[in-house]
Amino acid sequence: MNYKFNKRLKDLPQSAWLLINQIDEVKGRWVGGAELNPQALGRLKKSTLITSTGASTRIEGAKLSDEDVEKLMRGLTMQKFRDRDKQEVKGYYELLNNVFESWKHIQFSESTIKNFHQELLKYVEKDKLHRGEYKKIENKVHMINEAGQSIGILFDTTPAYLTPKEMLELTEWTQEALSIKEIHPLLIIGNFLVEFLNIHPFQDGNGRLSRILTNLLMLEYGYPYVPYISHEKLIEDNKADYYLALRRSQKTINKEKEDIVPWLEFFLQILLLQAKQAVDLLSKENIELLLSPKQLIVWKYLENISEASPGEISKATKISRSTVSQALDVLMRLKKVKRIGQGRTTRYSKI
Repeated sequence: MNYKFNKRLKDLPQSAWLLINQIDEVKGRWVGGAELNPQALGRLKKSTLITSTGASTRIEGAKLSDEDVEKLMRGLTMQKFRDRDKQEVKGYYELLNNVFESWKHIQFSESTIKNFHQELLKYVEKDKLHRGEYKKIENKVHMINEAGQSIGILFDTTPAYLTPKEMLELTEWTQEALSIKEIHPLLIIGNFLVEFLNIHPFQDGNGRLSRILTNLLMLEYGYPYVPYISHEKLIEDNKADYYLALRRSQKTINKEKEDIVPWLEFFLQILLLQAKQAVDLLSKENIELLLSPKQLIVWKYLENISEASPGEISKATKISRSTVSQALDVLMRLKKVKRIGQGRTTRYSKI
């Protein structure tokens, strides 16, 4: 294992651990997708795909709005935009959709990273000679303004000749650290991202690819709400702080005293915001959209009475006893109903 990375993550300030604890506490209030209305979650996922695609490509200088992205993915003609913008949007949308749909079957590895890069840029004509291949010439990281223009170089990246070695070390450490589970996965993911962006292994597409990989790793390591709240949009909305945090941490990398805390704290703050917005989906205003029709019937019934047993609910709603029990489990996790008593005397009421 590369102990350089382990050393970076030692003796982190209490503020970083507080953020991690808050994220995991909020995450615990999310009810898994299989227990909520799949049609509603499907609509949310599609909306997030559009929002994330628009935000991630705009960060890198593309011009398409979310509405433009939606039109493009519906096959409508988009004459006013550069072909490159449209090509980048299509590649991002399709790759992120694949991550959302198939993440359980995708193993994080160096070959996955290269394959993702190939897929990300598969429609971009200018990139066809280096898709899925590490850079052969040096590149620099530029800060991009809203007009898509460079307003300065953030930092110099790893030389091309060292890139394969450093990427191998990074991916092997990340795989091993996630497997051993001695370090919190959010710290491992945060370290992977700051190092990946510092190496900048590909000629183009590194920023977009880093955000795709964030979604994959978050899903693989226990954050199931990711497809319903756009991580990319939160980065776009805080783009100046994103660049500043990267610059502050990356200028210390490979120096005597490395300090990736500025990046980690920014990254964790974004993840906490994402988690809170996910839980907000379960608020009273949104819950009717996320419950299945039968879950909604059970909840509406309990809203209008003081309390009832599962049998009474089943009889009144004409929903089977087992389905009523499943609905009550979901509603309790959502903090919409509470259990009174145990065993045969168990009854339920609204909170």
